Amino acid sequence: MRLSDLQTKNIVNINDGKNIGTIIDANITETGTIEALIIEANKNFFSLNRESDIEIKWQDITKIGEDVILVKNSANE
Repeated sequence: MRLSDLQTKNIVNINDGKNIGTIIDANITETGTIEALIIEANKNFFSLNRESDIEIKWQDITKIGEDVILVKNSANE
């Protein structure tokens, strides 16, 4: 699976069912293993800064489906 395939999927927090955002980048180790996904948080008119981007560790991903990636992310609650 390519990173570009993951970028088309919605990221959903399984703790509250909310859409977290979309993948804009990934942290990849020297061996090519994905360590974390960088998520551009859902933006509204009042929050347009990059500081709200969220890092989802690979081990927090519970399921990668056809249209959605389910994550366990307590930091976004």
